[in-house]
Amino acid sequence: MNPAPLILLAAGGTGGHLFPAEALGVVLMRRGLRVRLVTDDRALRYSGLFSRDMIDVVPSETVRGRSPIALARTMLKLGAGGLMALSLMRRLKPAAVIGFGGYPTLPPLLAARLLGIPTLVHEANAVMGRANRFLSGKVSAIATSLPGVLDRDPVLSGKTTTTGTPMRPAILAAAAVPYVAPEPDGALRLLVTGGSQGARVMADVVPYAIEQLPPELWRRLVLVQQVRDEDMARVRAVYDRLKLNFELEPFFSDLPARLASSHLVVSRSGAGTVAELAAIGRPSILVPLPGAIDQDQYANAGVLAQAGGAIRIVQGDFTPARLAQEITALAGAPERLTAMAEGARGVGRLDAADRLADLVIKTAGISVKSTTFQ
Repeated sequence: MNPAPLILLAAGGTGGHLFPAEALGVVLMRRGLRVRLVTDDRALRYSGLFSRDMIDVVPSETVRGRSPIALARTMLKLGAGGLMALSLMRRLKPAAVIGFGGYPTLPPLLAARLLGIPTLVHEANAVMGRANRFLSGKVSAIATSLPGVLDRDPVLSGKTTTTGTPMRPAILAAAAVPYVAPEPDGALRLLVTGGSQGARVMADVVPYAIEQLPPELWRRLVLVQQVRDEDMARVRAVYDRLKLNFELEPFFSDLPARLASSHLVVSRSGAGTVAELAAIGRPSILVPLPGAIDQDQYANAGVLAQAGGAIRIVQGDFTPARLAQEITALAGAPERLTAMAEGARGVGRLDAADRLADLVIKTAGISVKSTTFQ
């Protein structure tokens, strides 16, 4: 008996790339397909769908500098990865290769194209990342999380489908929790997070913004904040002095549940964070990471802000006084928080994994039962 078709998922070794790949993998396996992950060695730290025997590590390198030596080193490593990826494709014979962004996707996607294997890239940001942009003209199809990403490019928009970002089961469970705005004198649950590694700016600004809140808000506040180890003591000292109800950790493994229980979220605006806020439907104050070449986080935050689901504050304007002003205003306007939650939820796509699975199956040209894609 012939084995089920194999779909190879290629992703950089960070949560923002791996989580959507894992969510798609769950759906593809449910439909009777086989999946494997091609990535860099960072992914070996993650536990989830992909056990060690389902992962192939291919050398890759991010372009980190413009010096001839740095570029030569990058090209050599990508070249070695390309040769290994060619060997991998010939051995595994996948029906399609799907890229989720990051430089580790380049060797397997280019090797697949060279061998005539159908390819697809998924772009999670509102602005296409550099690796995906390089691949976009070479792949068979493109999927985007957000609408309008490639509208200005008629060549690419013709092979682009907006699917949303595939969500982990924990996010889908959190999305089932309805938003209930805080009572005028009730607890105000505030979640502060800065991405998978935390963010120093949150430690620099949030405690001193909380300090400027009216004292009656201190008594209402239930604060959960992700704080780097090196910032923990100084943040804790402020909250202890204010006698707040707070919890600080460098990492929350149950972040989806904490998002669901929050009245307001203060965060960076990475693609994964924005997609999860939209799927769960929670109001947020978003502070895009500055200095990015593509300004992707600024664009991501703009999608939620335009939908009425978030307040976007550039880092230069993210001061204790500004944040205190926004929190105070929202705490006194539960109807506005409810409207923001609805606005965010309007952007979310809970069926994104199924939609992307349908597109993958269509691109691969294999016959498997489809559920949503037309």
